[in-house]
Amino acid sequence: MNDKPAVITNIQRQPGANIITTVDRVEQLLPQLKAALPSSVDVSILTDRTTTIRASVQDVQFELMLTVGLVVMVIFLFLRNVSATVIPSVAVPLSIVGTFCVMYVLGYSLDNLSLMALTISTGFVVDDAIVMIENIMRYIEEGESPLEAALKGSEQIGFTIVFLTVSLIAVLIPLLFMGDVVGRLFREFAVTLSVTILVSAVVSLTLTPMMCSKLLRHQKNSEQGWFYRVTERSLEKSIEYYGVILRWVLRHQFGTLVVTVGTLVLTLLLYVYVPKGFFPVEDTGVLLGVSEAPAQISFSAMAERQQALTKVILADPDVQSLSSFIGVDGTNMMPNSGRIQINLKPRDERVADASQIIARLESKLASVQGITLYIQAVQDLTVEDRISRTQFQYSIEDSDGDELAEWSPRLLEKMKELPELRDVASDQQDRGLQASVVVDRNTASRLNILPQAIDDILYDAFGQRQVSTIFTQLNQYHVVLEVDPQFQQNPDTLQNIYVPSSTGAEVPLSAFAHYEPANTPLTINHQDQFPEVTISFNLAPGVSLGDAVDAIRMAETSTGLPPSIHPSFQGTAEAFQASLTNEPVLILAAIITVYLVLGMLYESYIHPITILSTLPSAGVGAILALLLFHTELNVIALIGIILLIGIVKKNAIMMIDFALEAERVEGKSPQEAIYQACLLRFRPIMMTTMAALLGGLPLALGGGIGAELRRSLGISIVGGLLVSQVLTLFTTPVVYLAFDRLANRLKHSRSTQPIRAEAPAD
Repeated sequence: MNDKPAVITNIQRQPGANIITTVDRVEQLLPQLKAALPSSVDVSILTDRTTTIRASVQDVQFELMLTVGLVVMVIFLFLRNVSATVIPSVAVPLSIVGTFCVMYVLGYSLDNLSLMALTISTGFVVDDAIVMIENIMRYIEEGESPLEAALKGSEQIGFTIVFLTVSLIAVLIPLLFMGDVVGRLFREFAVTLSVTILVSAVVSLTLTPMMCSKLLRHQKNSEQGWFYRVTERSLEKSIEYYGVILRWVLRHQFGTLVVTVGTLVLTLLLYVYVPKGFFPVEDTGVLLGVSEAPAQISFSAMAERQQALTKVILADPDVQSLSSFIGVDGTNMMPNSGRIQINLKPRDERVADASQIIARLESKLASVQGITLYIQAVQDLTVEDRISRTQFQYSIEDSDGDELAEWSPRLLEKMKELPELRDVASDQQDRGLQASVVVDRNTASRLNILPQAIDDILYDAFGQRQVSTIFTQLNQYHVVLEVDPQFQQNPDTLQNIYVPSSTGAEVPLSAFAHYEPANTPLTINHQDQFPEVTISFNLAPGVSLGDAVDAIRMAETSTGLPPSIHPSFQGTAEAFQASLTNEPVLILAAIITVYLVLGMLYESYIHPITILSTLPSAGVGAILALLLFHTELNVIALIGIILLIGIVKKNAIMMIDFALEAERVEGKSPQEAIYQACLLRFRPIMMTTMAALLGGLPLALGGGIGAELRRSLGISIVGGLLVSQVLTLFTTPVVYLAFDRLANRLKHSRSTQPIRAEAPAD
């Protein structure tokens, strides 16, 4: 379609309709559409787009099913019993089905964000069931009947599950009340995830104990298979080694506290250092190119150069098809610009990704003279409200249009010099050609030439005057008066124009008028009712949006813009700045919310701090993983860090719950109680952590269309869980004992304060 006219049609699904159903309907209509249209019309691009949409949804569905399979595998490896594996595995489909019901009531649909929430929640929904069944299995192995074990185990662990669920949902509360674009986007994500976690808690507190009482039976070690005996010995050895290391750590508590404080400091330093972005750039298989030629170009010359661009693009081995169009319409606002939509081959049929293809095409297209093509990847998730040549937008506005026209080219050249940016372009089009006819009114008056006659003859020659209409049986055609096109190419043609005078004589236009060539703007953009120029840019390879924003701010200062000029970022760059300001507030709000919820549940000021001491290690792991995989700290990764706040504290909750019970019921000392709780809860902690980790692994390693959007979420969660799991198993007991000593000292100091006796009042 590089040299044929194209029609761009937007297809929108009905409210509440499923995207796959809509795609199916479009594919059903394609044969009828091909039959109704002439054979010369190509609709293959529509087929390519529906295939891309279907592949994107199927990739997310595959990741969801893979996550379910990995989580079930973890459960089996730790429990080594088919019946015990089935019980927590049932929580996964029941939680997802229950979530579907709530989503239907709320009017939500299955999209990238909701499917991402369901995928990552798969590792969470089994946590409660795992904790429940592991505790019941412990009583069965001690000789209790399945029913008694289910009653006793569920009673002991019930409040712990409530604590885990409520505290995890509390982390998501700040997401529900976020403003700006990010809040509107991720509110559905937070609601979907919260509902899934809540449904899983209900299943774990009701169905799981019932199934344990019916399906579980105690078997002696001699009755177990070889796989059970080998793995059981491995688990027992692991717990034994953990106990040895834990005893050594408890003898060196000061050093462990230093490590805990060090992780907090390191988290803050890494947060400042890590490159920051907004949304990751997705490879959706579609590229959008905006072509720009000199402002003086004619339509025929523009068409010729646009065709030269399409020939170069179609020669690329990774390009499947494209559509190209020029001319002024609702998308192209100027005659010297055009649009090219490039459809790439399926991801598994090409080696290069979208960014590499863009770089390759730009180097080839530089050989096309007289026109420039700016290319960017089409994104599934975007906040742009205007069309620009490149991905990010920066605007300057001024009440004085002349001052704006003077300073915007200076700032443009300054930004082109920045190494952090590339493909810097401006929408300022002030070099259009203009020919002004200057009339000598005195001479025209002597020659009896009226101004209206001059206007009429010029419009007849170069305007769009309709002089007649030809009617046929099927259509009607407007007849437009103009001079021959060969006389429209040069303003010297004005010398051959004759104007009728009031006396009937024909007077040459050159006898009383001359023309003056000049430059004029092709368009004047406005923002907030003031003249505005938008400068768009792409990022250089390896540069984050945060670094680019800082560089532009420095260039803005060094340029010395007048106070009357107001610069600002637009679209994604503007939303990034807002999210950058809100990130610390959002994390702090999540931590405060969790602290308040845990404080109410434990009725203590100290124990919530002990639980929250696990968070810095998760932050260190998440940011280090992002740096290792060269991934920015974007909004998606930030959501992963917020989820880590809810995930990693469950280790401390399970330890502290059992330690407090051992102190109250068995009368043990704090050190003996926390040591026993750590050994007793080692297996469920490892199970739940591995389930959550494998729940994020398909997102971190997944491919396919749009995988970049989900990858940063998986990387942050997997990295945070790996580091926090290693550290919190040892730091949490030490922090628990340190705060216990602090609480005792405060209690002792209050009890030893002297009581003043006041004299009775007269």
